Amino acid sequence: MRLFENLTATHEPAWPELRRLVSEASVTAEILAPDETTSRRTLEQLQVTIGSFLGAVVVHTGGLLVDHGWLRVYGSPRPGDPGRLPGLAATNDFPPEPEATWFPAHGLVVAHDVLGGTFVLNGSAPAAVGRPGGQGEMIYLAPDTLQWEPLEAGYAAWLAWVLDGGLADFTEGLRWEGWDAETSSLGGDRGLGLFPPLWSREAHEDLGATSRAAVPMAELVDFARSSAAQIDGADLGPLGTFDGSVTDSR
Repeated sequence: MRLFENLTATHEPAWPELRRLVSEASVTAEILAPDETTSRRTLEQLQVTIGSFLGAVVVHTGGLLVDHGWLRVYGSPRPGDPGRLPGLAATNDFPPEPEATWFPAHGLVVAHDVLGGTFVLNGSAPAAVGRPGGQGEMIYLAPDTLQWEPLEAGYAAWLAWVLDGGLADFTEGLRWEGWDAETSSLGGDRGLGLFPPLWSREAHEDLGATSRAAVPMAELVDFARSSAAQIDGADLGPLGTFDGSVTDSR
C-alpha cells in the first residue's frame, strides 16, 4: 500500500480547483475543518491521491455542508465535534488501521441528504452486488422510491454539479416552503423523518401535508432498508454506519 506521503506527492493537486468551485458555488457550501490523523488513515485506506476530488475532500476537509445543509459530503472531521458530520472512514466502517485486503464491496458511501438519500461511489463490480451504473460511477438511493438510481457521473463531476446548484432540479417535488430554515438548523448527524413516509402514496400526493421531525441519520437509513425489505423483499445493502462503533481517529 502506498503511504500518505506518496499519495500526497503530486504536482497537480485537486484542492485549488475544488476550493475555487466552493467559493464560486451557486448554493451555500461550508467547508468543515479536517483532522490530520483521520485524513491520513482514510487516504491510505482509499489509496487515492490528492490529485482527485475524493482525495482532496479527505485531506483538506472535515466534510462539506451544501445547500443549507441539505447535502452532507463526508471527509475527515475532527473527533468529538458534537453535532457535526461523521467521517468517511466511520460511515464506511473502515478498519482501525489501513488494510491492503479490505475494500467496500458495495461501494463507498460518500454523502447523504437530509431525507436519508444515499450517494454511493460504485466499486469494481456494482452489478454483482445489485447496484446499477458502472465502476467508479455515482449512484443514489432515492428515499421517495427506495430504488437505486445511476447518476452517470464520477465523483468529481457529481461534486461540481452539486456545487453548481444541480440539486435544485434533482430534488423537485421533495422540498417544501421553508425547507432551508429547517435543514440549516440540523446537526450533520441528523436528518428529517417524514410521516407518512416519502415513499407512501400520501406523501407523493401532498408532501406539504406530511409531518417532519429531526431524527438520527442512522434511523433514516435503517428505516429505508427495512421498508424496502418489507415492501418488495429488496436488500438495499449497507447505507452507512452511524452508531459510533467505529471512531474517526485512533
